[in-house]
Amino acid sequence: MSLLTNVMDHSLDDGYAEAAARKKADGTGALPKTLRAKLGLAAGLVLAALVVTVGAAQARIAAPVVAKEREELIDRIDRETSAADKLEGSIDKLRDDVSARQREALKKHGGDQGELVGILAGAVEVHGPGVKLVVDDAKEADGGGDGDARETSGFSDTGRVRDRDMQRVVNGLWESGAEAISINGQRLTALSAIRAAGDAILVDNKPLVPPYTVLAVGDGERLSTAFQNSGDGQYLDALRKNFHIRTGISVEDDIRLPAAPSVIVRTAQPSTEKGTS
Repeated sequence: MSLLTNVMDHSLDDGYAEAAARKKADGTGALPKTLRAKLGLAAGLVLAALVVTVGAAQARIAAPVVAKEREELIDRIDRETSAADKLEGSIDKLRDDVSARQREALKKHGGDQGELVGILAGAVEVHGPGVKLVVDDAKEADGGGDGDARETSGFSDTGRVRDRDMQRVVNGLWESGAEAISINGQRLTALSAIRAAGDAILVDNKPLVPPYTVLAVGDGERLSTAFQNSGDGQYLDALRKNFHIRTGISVEDDIRLPAAPSVIVRTAQPSTEKGTS
């Protein structure tokens, strides 16, 4: 209680009290005494009040204008977003129409080979027996690698799957008899490219996320055996043994692969074949 009483009785520090008393004795702490000084102080106060008043008035006047401009900007963004969505929808419809016409042309002018050409070109969806191959980074990949990582530069030091690993896997499946292949749902064609961008693997410029699931349509048992016995299959097995990259292959009774998202016809010419009499 004595502490509280002392605080209440001496709310102002003694040093402040002495300084105030000293200024009062010197006459420096009081209000201006001359008329000129008083007029100067009054003018300063009036000017300060005027500046504050004008600033407040301008802010009040500008507030509706700023709010209106903001609303107009929001409305414009909404309109442009809606227009972009409509254009994107139109592009999707046109792309689907082009794909449908391509498939129809393959069936109409391809003769008995039309369906096969569509499958090999990736222009049509396919399903049937095949193999499912899953390739994933080593468990210690996120830890920056240890003694098991491949002694090269870049992200391979972390035990991650590289783009050239997936290239060998895909080429090995093609050579082993695969009729159609996809990676993580991305259909591959004769023009597909598997590349790297930093730590990511790109398929036709679209990034993939591990694990990499490769689906291949073909004679399941024969395709699986042929791939595992091939040089590329042995290469993948060496990655598993030496660098702890995780792999798994299984034979599937029925797998489904989508059509390639954009099969581009680069060149076309009319047929010159004529019927014989």
